[in-house]
Amino acid sequence: MKRKEYPRPQFVRDTWTNLNGEWLFMFDDENEGIQNGWINDPMIYQQKINVPFVYQSRESGIGDRTPHDIVWYMRGFEVEANQGESVILHFGAIDYEADIYINGQHVKNHKGGHTSFDLDITPQLNGTGCQQVAVRAFDRHDDESTPRGKQFWEPESSAIWYTNSTGIWQTVWLEVVNEIHLLKSKFVPRFDDGKIEITAEVSKLVSDLSLNYEITFGEVLVAVGSVFLNKAKIVFDVELFQEHIFRTNFHNDGWAWTPENPKLFNVQFILKQKDMILDTVKSYFGMRKIHTEKGMVYLNNKPYYQKLILDQGYWPTGLLTAPTDEAFKKDILLAKEMGFNGCRKHQKTEDPRFLYWADSLGFLVWGECAAPAIYNERSVASLMHEWTEIIDRDSNHPSIVTWVPINESWGVPSIGHDRQQQHFSQAMYHMIHALDPTRLVISNDGWAMTETDICALHNYSHGTEAEPEKYEYFKDSLSTRENLMSRMTSAWPIFAKGFTYHDQPILLTEFGGIGFDVSGQPGWGYTSAENEVDFLRNYQRILSAVYQSVGLWGYCYTQITDVEQEINGLLTYDRQPKVSLSEIKKINDQFHVPQVD
Repeated sequence: MKRKEYPRPQFVRDTWTNLNGEWLFMFDDENEGIQNGWINDPMIYQQKINVPFVYQSRESGIGDRTPHDIVWYMRGFEVEANQGESVILHFGAIDYEADIYINGQHVKNHKGGHTSFDLDITPQLNGTGCQQVAVRAFDRHDDESTPRGKQFWEPESSAIWYTNSTGIWQTVWLEVVNEIHLLKSKFVPRFDDGKIEITAEVSKLVSDLSLNYEITFGEVLVAVGSVFLNKAKIVFDVELFQEHIFRTNFHNDGWAWTPENPKLFNVQFILKQKDMILDTVKSYFGMRKIHTEKGMVYLNNKPYYQKLILDQGYWPTGLLTAPTDEAFKKDILLAKEMGFNGCRKHQKTEDPRFLYWADSLGFLVWGECAAPAIYNERSVASLMHEWTEIIDRDSNHPSIVTWVPINESWGVPSIGHDRQQQHFSQAMYHMIHALDPTRLVISNDGWAMTETDICALHNYSHGTEAEPEKYEYFKDSLSTRENLMSRMTSAWPIFAKGFTYHDQPILLTEFGGIGFDVSGQPGWGYTSAENEVDFLRNYQRILSAVYQSVGLWGYCYTQITDVEQEINGLLTYDRQPKVSLSEIKKINDQFHVPQVD
């Protein structure tokens, strides 16, 4: 199976070459590849692998779950580039550290297992004939300072830990572009002003360079213009409505992006030098605003109650890599069919193709990153670097409304009292806001929070139907915001020492996790149900308690699918419903949104 869809949906060129598919492959357990010439000798390679699937997955054609910290890839490719053109090689993601060689020459080292990178390989090409790319991926399976998320350090997954992933796990592709081309574009909605702020950056500044843009909404031409470039990076505003007849419709949500009405503006950029077209790129954006006020989250200046589902982003045959692009779409449609309006992507920065479908179908996303297991100088540097790249790549997606840099004190185990780790949490909070002022940031989802835009609570102590008192926490007598803050939901305090609650919206961001096995697979959940009737009865009991709370302003239920030994999903691991989806939706929809005092 070959992933064939264009991998970067927010920055599309019509002409590109997909390098997914069969590559040569080798394990390098003795770390001898560089010394022994694996860089440029294809005869050494003893295996083949189906890129972009990691060797641990069935889709790769290997399916070996034994830890191998160093792996090599190689393949040939042909490319034609004329004088004045550049050949750009793109990697969607390689876990964790990658060295790239073109025709035996080292071109780039990249660290960060969840983010994309590219390189101009024009100087390393051998004319226009057959070329060769080799990749050395290094991912030490037992390194606790590496951002690893749910990836386990042992051969067999266990408890909340899943199969490890090593190497290329997102699409590899080539583009031939003019040496003067667009590097990136960024969109910042100025929702209240009816404007879009556009940042564009080019590879090289020359004379008589202009950027032409055309913005459409459906069949309506909204704006067209041209900006002359006097520097390589420019920022300009486009007034979308001016005296336009659709201004009124916009303020009635006719043009605003919401999960219920995911309206998108399409953009075409044409880079010109005088009358000569140098580059053409297609993109899109959504007019969307998120902020907090009076203990509530507001979407487009209206209170919005979030009904999220926790999504680990694993598949039985592809692990971190979706087997098809349709698999992303299917997950979102199934979640919406159950009455959820978004997801929290848990301990994974998802493929941009998922974000494209969330943008297009209308699905809120809380963006997260794989966490390290321990705190040290290396883990701090790695996490801050990776978050910089995450925001740079994904900030244009209107579906993303919240960033979650830290979860349950992972990587900051002493944050409750350790001022150094608290400083790191605060630094992450402020750094992310400095890079992206348009979204909310949660400092430490679950407990021991420092500075945060949302008070995010985790509570799995909901008991069973026979012991309802375990979930009295959310009943009327103790459901105001003040009372919610007076009780601990875990063994750790809600706020770290020295930090207090300041009227942030309170959301229950992990709860539920009812175990229900329909496939005969051994596994676990936080509680268990014997059959479909039992499951639905307990699901309604738990959701009823949540909805009765006037202090909560949203939730994230654990979780959308089973994952390996976890059997606490609403769907099986292969995305089959365990219970009637319409019954789940009926429970999710039957309660009125609570009023906040």
